[in-house]
Amino acid sequence: MKLTLKIFKWIGKILAGLIILIFISGLCFRLFSSKPVPPGELVDVNGTKLHIRAEGQKNDLPTLVLEAGAGNDTDVFHWITEGLKKNMRVVRYDREGKWFSESTKDSITSVFYANQLHQLLEKSGEKPPYILVGHSMGGPYNQIFRDLYPSEVEGMVFLDSSHPEQWKRLGVNGLIEDNQITEMKIFATLADMGIMGVYNKIMNPKSMSENLPEDCQNRKMNLMLYSGDVYRRTLKENNINDDILLRASKTSSLDSLPVLVFTAKEQYGDAQIWFEMQKEIKELSSKGNQFYIDANHGSIITKKENAEKVNKEILLMAETIRK
Repeated sequence: MKLTLKIFKWIGKILAGLIILIFISGLCFRLFSSKPVPPGELVDVNGTKLHIRAEGQKNDLPTLVLEAGAGNDTDVFHWITEGLKKNMRVVRYDREGKWFSESTKDSITSVFYANQLHQLLEKSGEKPPYILVGHSMGGPYNQIFRDLYPSEVEGMVFLDSSHPEQWKRLGVNGLIEDNQITEMKIFATLADMGIMGVYNKIMNPKSMSENLPEDCQNRKMNLMLYSGDVYRRTLKENNINDDILLRASKTSSLDSLPVLVFTAKEQYGDAQIWFEMQKEIKELSSKGNQFYIDANHGSIITKKENAEKVNKEILLMAETIRK
């Protein structure tokens, strides 16, 4: 009996020591790791600094404005930007609170982000006409922008875009499942404590963005490890997701606006239902065209050869609009 108690005491001391060591290591990571540096500029919009990256010369082609999905940053559009910036002006940014952009203190409405983007473009010296490019949830965000500022938008591109009725028709609860919400709150706390950073140093996990250049992979990983803000912002976007989709659904027609819809062949859910929703997005315009790409939801833009196919059609659209 005494031997058993001694063993338990030693196990307890070892576990306590490990926990203390983990906490100290996390603290050291927080104290001595440098904050990731944004690759673009921070522009103040009503007291909130937003991260924007504008590349390529302004010319007679419309300016391309790239809108990322719910969990992504500006680097997800690396190959899109690299392939088009030599021909036209390309702008990408982080919505408030995401990645390198500050969180706003304003109340969030379904049209907030469209209005904020409009102000950001004006403050940055960008001028219409625009071609809006949206990946995943970026599609509905762009639908709202076009609904509010129709005279400034001359074309739209939907990259495996979300559909206003997708959760209902796919039989999914929403952007993030309940068990994932709990996990993300835990990850946010661990990142704030520096423990996520220590884990990365020891385990060197594989990047989720392996199709992107190493600097893009490292930038994303470092920001996710530096603090829990990235996780909290994703949870915030989950809370407003239904409002955004509902507002986007009010865009029942894009009239004769030039529209490109790119659909990934590999899907996690029911591929047939997803293809039908993608077709409906194309049919919002009498000038809609749909393309199927042998890719999944992410690699449709993060894989260079897929981005090249997208870029070819975007450039053709831009040149046709110019004529």
